[in-house]
Amino acid sequence: MRAREAGPPHAEATGRDPIWLTAPDDPNGLVARLWPANVTKSEQGVLAVAGMDSLRLAAQFGTPTYVIDEDDFRARARAFRAAFAGADVHYAGKAFLCLASVGWVAEEGLGLDVCSGGELAVALRGGFDPARIGFHGNNKSVPELTRAVEAGVGRIIVDSPVEIDRLAELAAAAGVRQRVLVRVTAGVEAHTHQYIATAHEDQKFGFSIAGGDAFAAMRAVADAGSLELVGLHSHIGSQIFDTSGFEVAARRVLALYARGLADDLALGELNLGGGFGVAYTTQDYPVDLGELATGITSIVAHECAALGIDVPRLAIEPGRAIAGPSTFTLYEVGTVKQVALDAGASRLYVAVDGGMSDNLRSALYGADFSCTLASRRSAAPPTMARVVGKHCESGDIVVRDEFLPSDIEAGDLLAVAATGAYCRSLANTYNHVPRAPVVAVRDGDARLVMRRETEDDLMRLEVV
Repeated sequence: MRAREAGPPHAEATGRDPIWLTAPDDPNGLVARLWPANVTKSEQGVLAVAGMDSLRLAAQFGTPTYVIDEDDFRARARAFRAAFAGADVHYAGKAFLCLASVGWVAEEGLGLDVCSGGELAVALRGGFDPARIGFHGNNKSVPELTRAVEAGVGRIIVDSPVEIDRLAELAAAAGVRQRVLVRVTAGVEAHTHQYIATAHEDQKFGFSIAGGDAFAAMRAVADAGSLELVGLHSHIGSQIFDTSGFEVAARRVLALYARGLADDLALGELNLGGGFGVAYTTQDYPVDLGELATGITSIVAHECAALGIDVPRLAIEPGRAIAGPSTFTLYEVGTVKQVALDAGASRLYVAVDGGMSDNLRSALYGADFSCTLASRRSAAPPTMARVVGKHCESGDIVVRDEFLPSDIEAGDLLAVAATGAYCRSLANTYNHVPRAPVVAVRDGDARLVMRRETEDDLMRLEVV
């Protein structure tokens, strides 16, 4: 599997347009992978998605706006189902969740993972079959667990001894036998940012395999008459570009699984989580989906053969890999400023009408993004620019380094690629800036799926 490595320069540095589907200096389509499948640019340089151009989108919905290529989202969901045939594919709703996306996930035949009472409420309001929902979280409250049990959620992934006792009491009171997965910590150091690595020992999620807590949790669930232990869950982190971490995790989790079988625990399922990486810049090399599926299923089959056990029902949880590349954010440029640096150097600061309120990922853990001029073609030479937001923070950076035309000016539209995962989920109202809308585009038609917040929305919680 190919890990993250140095890629070609950003497209505008070579004078090429970054929306080319294929290009002589980009034989693997790395640039194209930054954008949804149905994104193009006209001869006039206007970016369009599924037949709807950015000028019309900005005129109709304003900026900033999240723009989803609905067919791209659906196609990625179908591709995961096809690649992991025979396994269960659950969309990780924390990446991006709204009533519309709940419907897309259901129609494409995926399960759904939620990790809060609010996400569960969206899923249920969207009519999603609760039997196909998994409920995550390291600190689920009594009301959250009560609602999950009463709604008939198919799998609750337990994360602490207190939660096992709590859930057992609630299930007994409801007169049901709740199906449970035990989340285990495999002790794997995923090569990703520390805030999104979730399988090393020193963090809040799961029961440690090495320390013996995981097996004790399995026994506690099995001994609770109102709970049914159906399997194990492991998640090693996010934005992962190879399968080496999955191999180590699967080996350790399956060894625990085999120990449970030897102790007469009725196990049948193994969920290896998600975290599959996507391209945010041309420096990112995501693993081919078919290669990824073959690698993970082969790893599981090999380990089970070595342990002399049947292969469990496998499940995975892609979120970012479905939602992320399907969406871009459309901004309008407000100010452009050349800032002098040391030794005679300078940097072009391009300020847009959003920022860390609609994309917190850059400020939160230094995430990189790519962008392009979306409203016109420019013959001006490219210059290295930093795209920043409008918020009162020096860390309010949208795109840290990108080549943009040197004649970029106020009123131009910029599109930032791959903002479908976690950007709207982490959106906030810092500086009392209303959250941006979400627009889904399909077959030349754009429809609002989440409206822009208003000043009245901002005031709604005030108590005078």
